[in-house]
Amino acid sequence: MKSITNTRIPALLAGLLICSATLRAQTDDDAIMMAKKNLCTGFMYSHSSWNYYWEGTYHRNNPNLGTVTTQMAGLMAIYGITPRLNVIANVPYVWTDASAGVLHAMHGIQDLSAWLKWEALRLPVGEGKLKVFAAGGASTPLTAYLADYLPLSIGLRSRTLSGRVIVDYQLGHFFATATGTYTWRSNITIDEQSYYTTSFHETNQVQMPDMTSFVYRAGYRGRAWDIQAVFSGMVTIGGFDIRRNDMLFPSNRMNAAMAGAHVKYEFPSGRLKGLSFTADGSYTVAGRNVGQSTMLGGGIFYTFDFSRHLSTTSKSN
Repeated sequence: MKSITNTRIPALLAGLLICSATLRAQTDDDAIMMAKKNLCTGFMYSHSSWNYYWEGTYHRNNPNLGTVTTQMAGLMAIYGITPRLNVIANVPYVWTDASAGVLHAMHGIQDLSAWLKWEALRLPVGEGKLKVFAAGGASTPLTAYLADYLPLSIGLRSRTLSGRVIVDYQLGHFFATATGTYTWRSNITIDEQSYYTTSFHETNQVQMPDMTSFVYRAGYRGRAWDIQAVFSGMVTIGGFDIRRNDMLFPSNRMNAAMAGAHVKYEFPSGRLKGLSFTADGSYTVAGRNVGQSTMLGGGIFYTFDFSRHLSTTSKSN
């Protein structure tokens, strides 16, 4: 086995999936829906870094890696099919780098992900309003990037299917939202013809453990401002710990809990109506086989109202 001086130790999986887990406008895991025939599209960027990580439950650093940095620039689009059914898609470009050691940086297009989000239930509860949403999603790699070069791989190259439930309660401008997701992950193919986990495998096929994730949000939701405190996490269903001074493997157990905040401002009227800005930050407060990452990011989005254009065209005709 390789010593720690040459090891590939864990990247924070949530950092690799940041496009679908952290930067928010109206997206797949919140309780905001896009109006019918409205298209919101935009650009988002994030920067995450860590120099401490968990090797199993052991918290440590590695001077041979220094600080590991992941940057992501992504394009996202959300379209309102009906007032209660939205489709969401995004594609990220990812850069990774380590400030020390001999591992070379990587960059490239990662995975295409798409979601359908449906508002299944809306009813008054007390003085507020309760909403329940269901969502289904899928992702697939767009390039043949290396999956077993962690922490500098730009992703895990597994195809996924996800099911999600979102429950939201709003009282005036204040709200609380809970989201739970189960993700099925396909096997991946690695360059090695054999590998060792807890036993020897003479194959280049790796069985990836499924995973669950959760997001809790609470804060203020107004016409212009959306201010949230966010607590999120992920837990793999299976997998195994990194052995002491050993390398990370894609099918390792990867658990994490992150605390952070989200702020969005949307111009409510005037010439800039439809334009919005987002800012996000998070910190990994606990983990297992992941980096203790600090993330900062932001985005700019614009909403096109095609229903208004169609109505104007119809009146003109």
